[in-house]
Amino acid sequence: MRRKILAENNLSPKAQNRIGNFFPETIQEIEVSIEKNEWVIVGMAQNPFVKKARKALQEKNIQFSYLEYGSYFGKWKQRLAIKLWSGWPTFPQVFHRGQLVGGYDDLVDYLKQG
Repeated sequence: MRRKILAENNLSPKAQNRIGNFFPETIQEIEVSIEKNEWVIVGMAQNPFVKKARKALQEKNIQFSYLEYGSYFGKWKQRLAIKLWSGWPTFPQVFHRGQLVGGYDDLVDYLKQG
């Protein structure tokens, strides 16, 4: 089931512009990485689940690209832009072949399935 989002026609032109220009360089960086790499982890420093996700792929000798955006103490607006873009509420955000797998627990299940 798809989550509900506010319809574009319910946004003023100014709101649409602000949403569309909320850290576009960050989103573009992630999109480029997803295009170029089979596996991508988007994360933040100090988050134990990000570390676990990276370790899970490393233990299986799976190469991945890792993009880090701040920590609990900084770059929260960039992370908010990422969450708004992906629709995923937490970090890490793990992508495989362009598809959002989910977070750490989802990655573990995904790897078990082969």
